[in-house]
Amino acid sequence: MNDESGLTLARERLNALKRQIERRIVGHHDLVDGILACLLSSGHALLEGVPGLGKTLLVKTLSDALHLEFARIQFTPDLMPADIIGTQVVSQDDAGRRHFEFQQGPVFTQLLLADEINRATPKTQSALLEAMEEKRVTVGRIGHALKEPFMVLATQNPIEMEGTYPLPEAQLDRFLLKLNVTFPDSDALSQIVDRTTGAPMPAVEPVLGAGELMTLRDLVRSVVIADHVKDYAIRMVLATHPGNAEATPLVRRFVRHGASPRGLQALVLAAKAMALFAGRISVSFEDLDAVAAPAFRHRILLNFEGEAEGIAVETLISEVIRETPAVRGVARA
Repeated sequence: MNDESGLTLARERLNALKRQIERRIVGHHDLVDGILACLLSSGHALLEGVPGLGKTLLVKTLSDALHLEFARIQFTPDLMPADIIGTQVVSQDDAGRRHFEFQQGPVFTQLLLADEINRATPKTQSALLEAMEEKRVTVGRIGHALKEPFMVLATQNPIEMEGTYPLPEAQLDRFLLKLNVTFPDSDALSQIVDRTTGAPMPAVEPVLGAGELMTLRDLVRSVVIADHVKDYAIRMVLATHPGNAEATPLVRRFVRHGASPRGLQALVLAAKAMALFAGRISVSFEDLDAVAAPAFRHRILLNFEGEAEGIAVETLISEVIRETPAVRGVARA
């Protein structure tokens, strides 16, 4: 497949997928692009927003538009790790001999909705760590591979809400992007009312299967990033670290830890997906700027002063984008 035919196929399939999603979902175009960027980058997405904004509906709509196995886990304070990954159970064969047999949990799927993930305890949240990173789980010293493709779409309520637990930093870092679900405007609210209080919700048809998705994932990784654009991405990550020479003034004052190397990988992969969405085979500076906030917002940890001052991580990221020169040594206009 040459570059032109690959781009044409990718845009056709992605546009068809978006059309199916838009049959139910009003607005949230940036949010949908972010989820699709994770899907095509072999990453996982964390959606944060107050209840009632359609986070779960969006994930279920995506599952309906894909020829993939789908499972949902409703996270609650009493959920245990075995409820997610599975457990060993005693089984009996025809001869009456008893033996242990592994009973798979809901994580053995292709598209997993971890609904309200921060309502479970950190111990239970951590049950997904190995699955998200290595696409396998270990039970009783025996590893069990997960199906490909595998993606976790987790929703969470803001941590200020009652009955929530903050996700461990190691868990957060395994999400490619953290996407904020914002409140719709008046026009979107009008359409939501029309769609949900009138005729039944329109059906969504599956348009993309596992084979096509794996092909698109290979295509995303083949998108080119020039050395000077990659250098800009690296300097953006370094600018989030208070002890680095590239750090911005606000980062030096308010940040305890900056984005990890996994954050750089997320930044580049998501930017490659955005370039593909636009029909380009190379990453631009604008692609990196567009995905910097969702790639960094869950990877930058504030220090005590930053938390006491109520500094928004988004403000720090905006400064990093503004103060980091696109070309080394040349200030932005």
